[in-house]
Amino acid sequence: MTSIDNTRPVPQSSRWISLAVTALLLVVLGLFFVLPVIWLLLAPTKTAGELISQGPLTFGSLHNVARAWQNLTSFQDGILFVWLKNSAIYSVGSLVLTLATSVPAGYALALTRFRGRRLLLTITLLVMIMPSAALVLPLFLELNRFGLIGTAWSIILPFSFFPFGVYLVYIYYATSLPTEMLEAARIDGAGEWRTFVSIALPLAKPVIALVAFFSFVGNWNNFFLPYLVLPSTKQFPIQVGLNQLLSSTPSFNPVAGAGLNITSPELALSIIFAILPVLGVFLFSQRALVSGMLAGATKG
Repeated sequence: MTSIDNTRPVPQSSRWISLAVTALLLVVLGLFFVLPVIWLLLAPTKTAGELISQGPLTFGSLHNVARAWQNLTSFQDGILFVWLKNSAIYSVGSLVLTLATSVPAGYALALTRFRGRRLLLTITLLVMIMPSAALVLPLFLELNRFGLIGTAWSIILPFSFFPFGVYLVYIYYATSLPTEMLEAARIDGAGEWRTFVSIALPLAKPVIALVAFFSFVGNWNNFFLPYLVLPSTKQFPIQVGLNQLLSSTPSFNPVAGAGLNITSPELALSIIFAILPVLGVFLFSQRALVSGMLAGATKG
């Protein structure tokens, strides 16, 4: 008995309509996200008045960029560079602690068996999906109890707590690492630590790069916790410093002093400087990020 195929080919006109609608949707979404970035790059080339009177995507002059740069760097004796330095210290310091803890933890959860392992994995998943704002008050009370409020450790230690990184490493080791290599090393007499350092750690470079990128970007862009635990302006990271710049801009804060020379072009230029480190890290580690995202897709 032969079966009859009732499927009909899709008409060519319908296929072209579907492609056209998809392309139009992508263009609209692209413009929605790209246009604000273009405006941000062009804003320092104009004065505050030109930003209102001229077209949003027109180019002003390099003279306006130089003037905005001079006003920005003279604000509180160049405190912008102090904020950038603080962000680098907080982000890199916590990144080192994150890698030193999340990589061994992910390896242990994936490839070793011990009492309480499933409970730890469940707790990691629960904390990973918990909103970070829900942990701010307990963290503040804990840091205050140990006298760390107002110190660099009040930022570095909480930033280094990165359960998402532990889970990424766990997924990689559980799905991609050839267990035969580990068994061979153990048969040859290598201990668990030597097996991890000599075999498991070098093979995990792609996922380590992925964890490092997400950790650095999250630490660099964090605002809420530094805003609460750092009392001094000279301790602020760049994200909290941008908030102070915003409050010093008369167009956003009517009670701000007019003599501060901080207007919308200076604010846009400071935002560009806050973005550049993250952009540089992304461009530098792009190949490793792609490898890390594909890690675990297939069993090695």
